[in-house]
Amino acid sequence: QVQLVESGGGLVQPGGSLRLSCVASGFTFSSYAMNWYRQAPGKERELVAAISITGNITNYKDSVKGRFTISRDNAKKTTYLQMNNLKPEDTAVYYCKARRVTGDYWGQGTQVTVSS
Repeated sequence: QVQLVESGGGLVQPGGSLRLSCVASGFTFSSYAMNWYRQAPGKERELVAAISITGNITNYKDSVKGRFTISRDNAKKTTYLQMNNLKPEDTAVYYCKARRVTGDYWGQGTQVTVSS
C-alpha cells in the first residue's frame, strides 16, 4: 500500500521555525523526485519546493527562497522541509508529493499556522 505521511505542522509565531517530515512506504522512494506543495484557504495549491532523486538539485518558490530548505534521506524514505522565519502568509496545509513520469503520489497534508 502506497503511503506518504506528513508530520511536523502546527501553530507557530511569526519568525519561528518548523520542520515538516514526509515518510514514504509502499513504493521505491529513491526513484521519485519529491515536492512540497501548500494550499491556503481559498487559494490554489502551489509548489513550494522540489528536490531531485539524488538530492543534488533543489528548487524553491521565490517567496520562500532563503527561508525554506528541502532535503531527503533515501535510506529513511523521508523528505523534509525546514521552514525558518515563518510569516503569516506561509499559513496553509502543506502536502508532499512523490513525482515520477509514470505517476505521482500525494500525502494527506499537515496544517501550518503562523500567527501571533
